[in-house]
Amino acid sequence: MSAELTFVAPRRAKPSRHLADLTMAERRTAVAELGEKPFRAEQLSRHYFERLTTDPAHMTDLPAASRDRLVTSLMPGLLTSVREITCDGGTTRKTLWKLFDGALVESVLMRYPDRVTMCVSSQAGCGMNCPFCATGQAGLTRNMSTAEIVEQVVAGARALARDEVPGGPGRVSNIVFMGMGEPLANYKAVIGAVRRITEPAPEGLGISARGVTVSTVGLVPAIEKLANEGLPVTLAVSLHAPDDELRDTLVPVNTRWKVAEVLDAAWNYAAITKRRVSIEYALIKDINDHEWRADLLGRLLKGKLVHVNLIPLNPTPGSKWTASRPEDERAFVHRLESHGVAVTVRDTRGREIDGACGQLAAATPES
Repeated sequence: MSAELTFVAPRRAKPSRHLADLTMAERRTAVAELGEKPFRAEQLSRHYFERLTTDPAHMTDLPAASRDRLVTSLMPGLLTSVREITCDGGTTRKTLWKLFDGALVESVLMRYPDRVTMCVSSQAGCGMNCPFCATGQAGLTRNMSTAEIVEQVVAGARALARDEVPGGPGRVSNIVFMGMGEPLANYKAVIGAVRRITEPAPEGLGISARGVTVSTVGLVPAIEKLANEGLPVTLAVSLHAPDDELRDTLVPVNTRWKVAEVLDAAWNYAAITKRRVSIEYALIKDINDHEWRADLLGRLLKGKLVHVNLIPLNPTPGSKWTASRPEDERAFVHRLESHGVAVTVRDTRGREIDGACGQLAAATPES
């Protein structure tokens, strides 16, 4: 199997410009260029981010003659729902989206008693080529735009506001960039999306930055850049092995930046942002679940501002690997805890609809 890495996305036609791609100042300029008063940008933004509507008929505070033109120009349709599958009594919903060029991506909404988490995609496919991940095996189609990323969250927010998810009307509280793609390989669009998600209305959705998690396989220069953005989001590092020999195989980007370099960047991120780093570790039977590896991981993490998320490996079609035995999982947890490292075993929500970690492959309905 090739361990080829793709850091630069193939050049493709770009989606139409959307107000979610723009800062408020840029929205005012765009509205003025359409011959409208700049303050219309705030009104349009309020409809999109607060009222969660793109229907001109609902925008009664805008001149009737201008509504259609403003909406067509600044709120083009970016995502088309191809299929939606639910489980957990409807509280977990996976949506397959078609982008304007036919590329396919997936997002997952998970409603818990105390929060609603949305897992969003940042690329169509992924260029990191991790062998146990369905998305990684699909290769990279293209980067998503800021607005395409944001629109996944807005779609989830609409579904909750309209009481389409069991549990009554609600709001999205947490965003995890753990869908398709390596977020830090699409850095500019992802930072734009994080800003739109966290900026207060009408600039954005007003979701707390502390409720946002950005995942990476370990792109060290981008982690260092993220630390200085002034965005106190949680950094999640997909480590999956504490030793370079194994990680070179499981996470091919390790051939570029080794475990020590990735962890140094993570500790620097924690020091600057004061945010606890999350270490993601998919437990794979007889591959990375040995007690000696738990000890090695424990020694690397001991005394750091860190939390370990152990993820029972979610099966993907044709994979030779599977989740660890329960007794090996328990032993791994015990060894980490013996080093004073905080650890939890991830809830495998969405597994039966291929919506859990590593399962998003954006298969079409007929495939």
